[in-house]
Amino acid sequence: MARNFCLTLFACVLFTTACQQGSGGKKSIAVITPSHDNPFFKSEADAASARAAALGYSVTVNTHDDDAHKQDQLFDVAIAEGASAIILDNAGADASVAAVAKARAAGIPAFLIDREINANGVAAAQIVSNNYQGAVLGAQEFARLMGEKGAYAELLGRESDTNAQVRTRGYHEVLDKYPSLKLAAQQSANWSQTEAFQKMETMLQANPALKGVIAGNDTMALGAAAALKAAGRRDVIVVGFDGSPDVLAAIRAGDIRATVLQPAARIAVLAVDQAHRYLTTGSSGAPEKQSIDCELVTPQNVDQFGVFARK
Repeated sequence: MARNFCLTLFACVLFTTACQQGSGGKKSIAVITPSHDNPFFKSEADAASARAAALGYSVTVNTHDDDAHKQDQLFDVAIAEGASAIILDNAGADASVAAVAKARAAGIPAFLIDREINANGVAAAQIVSNNYQGAVLGAQEFARLMGEKGAYAELLGRESDTNAQVRTRGYHEVLDKYPSLKLAAQQSANWSQTEAFQKMETMLQANPALKGVIAGNDTMALGAAAALKAAGRRDVIVVGFDGSPDVLAAIRAGDIRATVLQPAARIAVLAVDQAHRYLTTGSSGAPEKQSIDCELVTPQNVDQFGVFARK
């Protein structure tokens, strides 16, 4: 009887250890981001998974498609499979708090990238681009390109996304100081190129004297630029935010005048490095909230940048 109990206990220990290490007996890192249809999210997932693999971890990569329920399911899977850590670009500042807290309760630290959650002390780290600083940079360049006067439109990101709120606040910190710059139209296109195209068509019909468009991200900037090009309005100034490869090409082609590059790949690698340090020493060695500065990209310096990073 005693021998059978010991064998059972030993088997349980082996099973628990295997679960904690993930598949293949290696410690594992789960990378969860929005859809890879957006090159920004693909670049951070690729950078995080490559760095984790280089450090010896098995890696799973999944997308939540900005669906908090799907994100919860992916967290449940990561917990059940015994992930050592989670790298997350979350599906909502409020909606993601419970999932991150659940992982923490299971002993799995979550390292957030790109988007913060509305809670402190739940995630092991929240590493984001300095969206406010980047928005100020973009707005300063937009004002300069506009000659500090004229009617302009703004395309906003998804209202539930903290980054959308921070960026528009940074834009208006600059633009509202110029009395001759007039905000003629402002609508959300939900980070979507298709929506931005449609919204831009409507805005242009209602405001034919538009001189410029400032967008909350590059995807919407591309949609706006396409609508303006279709309407024969290549004279309208378009400025974006993200630094996507497609917008770098559009800047070279003269369709978009500037963007603000977020160092997505660098942030993703930083998160993995901090997760590794946390798992090996018990501390990431960094504060929870971390902000990484953005860079302005213009026709003059565009060739210095690659996939969401300076070359």
